[in-house]
Amino acid sequence: MTTIVYLRMKKNIELSYLKAVKLKDIALVATSEDVKKTLENTSIYQISKKDNNIVVIDSFLVIKHLNKMHPDLEFQLVGPTQTIIRINKNNKAPSVLKVAFVWLLLFIGTAMTIMNFHYDVSMQEVQQKIHYLFTGEQNEFPLWIQIPYSFGLGMGMLLFFNHWFKKRFNEEPSPLEVELFNYQQDLDHYIHHHENRLNDNQHHH
Repeated sequence: MTTIVYLRMKKNIELSYLKAVKLKDIALVATSEDVKKTLENTSIYQISKKDNNIVVIDSFLVIKHLNKMHPDLEFQLVGPTQTIIRINKNNKAPSVLKVAFVWLLLFIGTAMTIMNFHYDVSMQEVQQKIHYLFTGEQNEFPLWIQIPYSFGLGMGMLLFFNHWFKKRFNEEPSPLEVELFNYQQDLDHYIHHHENRLNDNQHHH
């Protein structure tokens, strides 16, 4: 009786430079334990210098390779059909100066965005009118409104992004995380099509 092997390709993985890619790196294997151990250590691909920073491993090529090595096994694919390997050529920690520069750039950009928005909607005039409605007095700087508003603006941003450094307030993704996820999905779809050797006529034989 033929042994059935179920393969589930991983969607994204990150591997170090010039590493030999084994089946366990790119796929989950479900079969009997003795066969599973042998298959998981099967070499599938060797990352070389000609590979830039992304390699797409297609399940068709994986199954074709495994069928040659194990003709007595029947392979069935479950889930994704491709694995994107992102090659990590630089394991160095980011420079403190670079992080500080990016943080400063983002801080200044965000501050200018908020100030320009407040100028466009005449926020100071609105706060002055609110002060006049409550007190009947004119005040150019109604601090009792402006100070709580400033703190509320910061708290609102924290709740919007659902993060305080690495801590999350709840399990729901923030709108930014959803947008990043959608962007990553579109990017992966593009890579699947353009980096997959099966879609490249130069590699057809």
